Amino acid sequence: MTAWTSHPAPTLPDQDAPGVRRLRLSHPTEHGRRVGVRIEGGVEGERRPYVVLCHGFKGFMDWGFFPGLSRAIARSGHVAVSMNSSGCGVGEDPRTLDDDEGFFRDTYGRQLEDIAAVRAFARGLGSVDPEREALFGHSRGGGMMLLAAATDAPRAVALWAAIDDADRFDTATKERWRADGVLHVPNGRTGQVHRMSLAALDEFEADPARFDVLGAAARCEAPLLAVHGADDATVEPEAARRIASTAALGEALVIAGADHALGARHPCPDPDSVPALAEAIAATVAFLGTHAAR
Repeated sequence: MTAWTSHPAPTLPDQDAPGVRRLRLSHPTEHGRRVGVRIEGGVEGERRPYVVLCHGFKGFMDWGFFPGLSRAIARSGHVAVSMNSSGCGVGEDPRTLDDDEGFFRDTYGRQLEDIAAVRAFARGLGSVDPEREALFGHSRGGGMMLLAAATDAPRAVALWAAIDDADRFDTATKERWRADGVLHVPNGRTGQVHRMSLAALDEFEADPARFDVLGAAARCEAPLLAVHGADDATVEPEAARRIASTAALGEALVIAGADHALGARHPCPDPDSVPALAEAIAATVAFLGTHAAR
């Protein structure tokens, strides 16, 4: 794979702890396609375990619980490498979904390319041990990280509210998508209406086996933790149980009273004040300490 080019990006003084670095990875051939990266924890020359974190659909690395989770991971002795996929919708402003063209072009295949690029970049950091990598993903990002883990095994995989089926749209929606040539996706948080190109549907239907999340779970050799909220109305809690039971070394944690975001809202400056989220973070950090740091 041709290496992406890294460029420094401004930090957020009101959010980023001292020592946090932000970068953008530019695609080697596709002008304007960029992946955001935030690096927390670690010391140059000191090889530590690390975690690559990926958001879900309409999410980004500065959304909701992600800053608190990445801080907790860094405090535990890992290097936290958070990412914004090139199609998440984030452009110049790391807190705003203003890249409509990037969102429009997004596909599962492009997300997997982005993840591979961030993993390759992270392995070259002087503060990480390339042999002690863990992957984390939320919602759709959980499904993508599981697909990535099945082809390039990390030391451990942690998922929150992960999809277990990449076929997320019903027949009527797909028919309308094909008829219009574009799918309009409302964003309840921002009031925006995003657009998805037909390329996303064409890619999936051309080779659905490539995006078989449970098939990836069956091939996953790493210890796996699937955390889910019992009251998740977006992805049913049974998804966590199916993933965990399919994986060779899987375990599920279903948290009572928790929703798709484990109780978090955006922004979420104090994760400890949200009991379900605090439980999910504690369980995840403990899991990573057991399986990625050893």
